[in-house]
Amino acid sequence: MRGKRDTRPSPRFPEEPKVREEDLEKGAFVLPGELVGTTEEFRAGEGTTVITGDIYSSATGYVYIDRKSRIVTVRPSTNTPNIMKVGDIIFGKITDVRESGAMVEFAGIEGKADRKIVNATRLGDIHVSNVRDSYVKRLANEFRPLDIVRARVIDLDRLRLTTAENSLGVMKAYCSNCKGELVLDKDRKKLKCPVCDRTETRKLAVDYGKGIK
Repeated sequence: MRGKRDTRPSPRFPEEPKVREEDLEKGAFVLPGELVGTTEEFRAGEGTTVITGDIYSSATGYVYIDRKSRIVTVRPSTNTPNIMKVGDIIFGKITDVRESGAMVEFAGIEGKADRKIVNATRLGDIHVSNVRDSYVKRLANEFRPLDIVRARVIDLDRLRLTTAENSLGVMKAYCSNCKGELVLDKDRKKLKCPVCDRTETRKLAVDYGKGIK
């Protein structure tokens, strides 16, 4: 004997709340990998990713916060693509540091950093010979993964970059121990973590910590 067919309606799950444009609060301009909030404060929206309870930007653009729905998103301000050229100043994130070079994930071109670069499908490379205008003994003292850097394109075919100029180098860095954002010491030569008191060095841009222009 066949059992009776269950005609009860299936349970409905609540839909994701629609974000109204008038409810959005525009925040800072960010690059991929920058902290934009925590899961205690917000839910991660478009253009973000969650790592151990912290919400980081996964896109280049502006932070938007919907405090009513408690959602944080990162949106590009325009969809017009960029074509990278030799001589361009780029922003990016250090993804790996090896003995001979540091790998950079491209985020944007200076002055056009809110637009996607269409001809940068690979990682850029800062060779140890292009870090400074002086000898570099150990590359790990110049860059660390997650650092945000400003660099100049010197070879488009091999995506080679340089940070040898004073205006180029690390713009924002995080502590290798606790991931706190590092600040300049009184002499403006080394970086110090205000959380765990650790001191580190980098190849710093002259305007370290002053944001992206």
